[in-house]
Amino acid sequence: MKSLLKSGQLDQLGMGASIACAIHCAVLPIVATSLPLIGLEFLANTWVEITMIFFSALIGTWSIGGSYAKHKRWSPMVLLLSGFSLIATGHFAWHEVESILIPLGGFTIAIAHFINWKYIQVCGHSHENKK
Repeated sequence: MKSLLKSGQLDQLGMGASIACAIHCAVLPIVATSLPLIGLEFLANTWVEITMIFFSALIGTWSIGGSYAKHKRWSPMVLLLSGFSLIATGHFAWHEVESILIPLGGFTIAIAHFINWKYIQVCGHSHENKK
């Protein structure tokens, strides 16, 4: 798994999972009524959402937390926590704007992974030049 952090593949997986979560949460209210007609009613299940959030949190914490030792920058972690705060606020506190907050949180998490991935690349180049 160390090679995943080194190559940035874990951040790419995190970006993909976060974007998929954001799209799921943004599109679901629009197409929820037609899901049973096409056999995809499971996508509207609470457990699908919880699983996606858990999967994103696991990847984000592992990727961004693990690479902090390399680049020593807090911005990816702050963005990650901000994204999950937006998701939690939409799910538990401010239901009127849930359809805005949750996708925004997903995209914020994807941006956190992207920035972390960029920092790892820059950090990797600077260490190679010092050898």
